[in-house]
Amino acid sequence: MEAKLQEYARLLVAVGCNVQRGQTLVLAAPVECAHFARLCASAAYDLGAREVVTSWGDDFLARERYLRADGAVFDEVPEWRRRFYNDYATQGAAYLAISATDPETFRGVEPDRIVRAQQAGGTALEPFYHAQMNNEMPWCIGSVPIPSWAKKVFPGVPEDEAMRRLWDAIFATVRVTGDGAAVERWREHLDTLEARRSKLNELRFKRLHYTNALGTDLTVELPEGHLWSSGRSVTPKGQAFVANMPTEEVFTAPHRLGVNGIVYAALPLVESGNVIDGFRFVVKDGRIVESRAEKGGEFLKAAYTVDEGASYFGEVALVPYDSPISNQGILYYNTLFDENARCHLAFGEAYPECLEGGVAMTREELKERGLNWSIQHVDFMIGTRDLSIVGTTRDGREIPVFVNGNFAI
Repeated sequence: MEAKLQEYARLLVAVGCNVQRGQTLVLAAPVECAHFARLCASAAYDLGAREVVTSWGDDFLARERYLRADGAVFDEVPEWRRRFYNDYATQGAAYLAISATDPETFRGVEPDRIVRAQQAGGTALEPFYHAQMNNEMPWCIGSVPIPSWAKKVFPGVPEDEAMRRLWDAIFATVRVTGDGAAVERWREHLDTLEARRSKLNELRFKRLHYTNALGTDLTVELPEGHLWSSGRSVTPKGQAFVANMPTEEVFTAPHRLGVNGIVYAALPLVESGNVIDGFRFVVKDGRIVESRAEKGGEFLKAAYTVDEGASYFGEVALVPYDSPISNQGILYYNTLFDENARCHLAFGEAYPECLEGGVAMTREELKERGLNWSIQHVDFMIGTRDLSIVGTTRDGREIPVFVNGNFAI
């Protein structure tokens, strides 16, 4: 087990963030993951990191704050927090986040408190989020189990068994076996995604049409000059990194005004510490005009109304139904994993790298070219076994992209 943990930590630091000699690493982790966070810090120092700066989080204290703190604090962001995130981002530090939380941490919290905190944070930490979305710094999100999460994924089994099973599942998704070869396996995997990305860019689609038996019937226009991206990103200084581990997707940006129809979620969504399930959107001219949910509808609406751009779409991602993660048959209740099990969309901000020359454009220029902006970016899963996606090229050809849930190209 310890060999696998060390291999995983090296993978996140050396490939995920690709920490360079003399570079600072900012490491965010739950207190329950302290042992693994220490392994990541040691791996970073082994690579010559200048310093590893740690930011700890705790589900219990976060929940207590949202339930019991004075309401005014959700409209404020203290100066130290602004300086911590914004200064390190502008200095080009690498950022590693360990995603591990109870999927229902904020059950019972007033949605208004969450929305106000998101709005305040989005404004105060805008330089950090801008640098992240524009790949101006290397960043990576990885994950390790904690008991409350493991028991949600594997209910009805003892805690230690649930933790063991979730560890085994996560190791499989990130190609860690304990033999020390995960870095090489990841390079091969990224090359496979790169070949798929190149094929999609060659086809130069104008639109994609999604249909399935759930009732999805959605047309997604793609902006002229759009680019498909995959797991490997690069900073302006040429530092490669992998933002999500695991990753099985290729993705691009839709035209913010060109999404129309109805789309049904295929899996539950965990958003703002709440589970949202059985939901669908009606979309007109790019904007979500109606939503319904069997569970968590108030949190869904809060998520896509946090600002004007949140009700428009920012990402189109293709993942085969028979992806390695999907074939595990596990609902992770964690978007990092669930989005890499199915095709998905995201409402909110688009990645500038998904447009030719986009990373050098101003926000106004990106909007003029059709890309969306928001402080929000929420992925939700729409892929099913019978999903059909038909692409129409700029010269009018119709090409099956997905047939029965999997790539047809």
